[in-house]
Amino acid sequence: MRIPTRAAREMEDRIIPMLRSCACFAQLKRVHARIVVSALSQSCYLATRIISVYSAGGRLDYAALVFHHVEEPNAFLYNEMIRTYAKKSHFVEAIGLYKQMVRQDHVFADGFTYPFVIKACAGLPVLDLGRQVHARVSRSGLGSNSIIQNSLIEMYTKCDDLIGAHCLFDEMAERDVISWNMLITAHARLGQMRKARALFDTMPKRSVVSWTALISGYTSIGCYSDAIEVFHKMQLEGLEPDDVSIVSVLPACAHLGALELGKWIHAFCNKHKLLEKTFVCNALMEMYAKCGSIDQAHQLFEDMRERDVISWSTMIGGLATHGRAPDAIKLFVEMEEKDKRVRPNCITFLGLLSACSHAGLVDEGLWYFESMKKVYGIDPDIEHYGCMVDLLGRAGCIRRAVELIDGMPFPPDASIWGSLLCACRIHGDVEMAVKATERLLELEPEDTGNYVMLSNIYAAAGRWDGVAKMRKLVRSRKMTKMPGCSSIEVNNAVREFMAGDETNPHFVELCQMLDLLASELMSSPTPRATTTSMAEQTSSVDLRQEEEVFIAEHSTQKGGLR
Repeated sequence: MRIPTRAAREMEDRIIPMLRSCACFAQLKRVHARIVVSALSQSCYLATRIISVYSAGGRLDYAALVFHHVEEPNAFLYNEMIRTYAKKSHFVEAIGLYKQMVRQDHVFADGFTYPFVIKACAGLPVLDLGRQVHARVSRSGLGSNSIIQNSLIEMYTKCDDLIGAHCLFDEMAERDVISWNMLITAHARLGQMRKARALFDTMPKRSVVSWTALISGYTSIGCYSDAIEVFHKMQLEGLEPDDVSIVSVLPACAHLGALELGKWIHAFCNKHKLLEKTFVCNALMEMYAKCGSIDQAHQLFEDMRERDVISWSTMIGGLATHGRAPDAIKLFVEMEEKDKRVRPNCITFLGLLSACSHAGLVDEGLWYFESMKKVYGIDPDIEHYGCMVDLLGRAGCIRRAVELIDGMPFPPDASIWGSLLCACRIHGDVEMAVKATERLLELEPEDTGNYVMLSNIYAAAGRWDGVAKMRKLVRSRKMTKMPGCSSIEVNNAVREFMAGDETNPHFVELCQMLDLLASELMSSPTPRATTTSMAEQTSSVDLRQEEEVFIAEHSTQKGGLR
């Protein structure tokens, strides 16, 4: 190994300030050239500093060249290059360099090596190699290092080995908030919210990250009320939400229609300068659009300083959902013309095709569908085909929709056949409706709604034998309906109601209000457009009542006030 002389050390000390003061890549190369001319290119000390500066400037290629030019790199130089690879997500290179390092006789991995090697194992992820690194850590006597222990827990959780993570967690003499947060986040990410909540309730000290992990977990599994409840509790604990926790709770506001809470979050973001972050604005736009405040969403979109493809896609999709197809198409054209940095993706086209479907713009929808592949190189997903089937079906082009389904590069799912079935109901195509229902029953044999839909089609066509057949089929399979559900926001709290839920504390008051509304509707005069004979009226009423009884008994419609 080369031992630097006193003169060489003095030269190194003079060069280090030059490296730190480099303002551009050209200056850095000049200093590097001076190092080479001064015969100091083999100095591990200077090479480590050069690699650090090169990597900070984004020149990983030059950093690698400097490392490989050194004939006998020491542990500091290895650690710097492994750290650089790991931080830049070049995990394969980091692991390769670590393997090269452990094969050397004069270089040994230490407490600065393992955290970044473990990070690379977690990034790939490679569980077997991570376990081997864990074994080396234990043999080296670094097993009690808290930084390495937390890195190992993160590796096990990212490799979905929660048993290994818990074993290591239980062995730790001292656990910090990072250790707890990583386990809670892992359970929440996998939808194991009972375990995540148990850990959360047990941990001695919580941070905003702890609360955010719980909120995000509840949102991901559809427990939106629980997510909002945890968000409120976090505020009662005196912790201010950060941008991540806000983005985690906004989808819950959107799905439950908690507009007042969403507005409060918007005001909070405005006060704390969080609206400067594009992803926060995107989440707020989606919340407003799903809560029915499309104008507020559009105003937020107009006020954004920077927009990415998610911003444009969210706004286009929101306009499409609210039936403003011309505005959605106009916005897409504006994106193409004014924002050249942004290219539409599959989500953008999903909103665009949905807009065409709601407005019945068949030609425009077909043109955009074709341009996905030809102009933008985007292969349509099954959701895009679903939009096209819905578009063609609504327009009465049933046969054309069937041809599109037959030409799909993948098997159609239940949503495709469901869209076709709805179109058949609108246009009274009983023959095709039966075929679509047969496919649906193969994919969703227990969904009562499919039987109800076909029954409605039979009833509209006057085929009451078909209605009776559907009723008999449902009863023979002993199928049960899914109760309807509605929610409403009162005083910043979301209340949910299930049909027939007698355990609700306000059940009596709700029934009284429904009776009052029903009596008001019954007493309102209803003009009749046509006059029919008594016999025709009696026959029609009997048949209609039979259909309504069947539908009321087996309806699967969800929703209500949102």
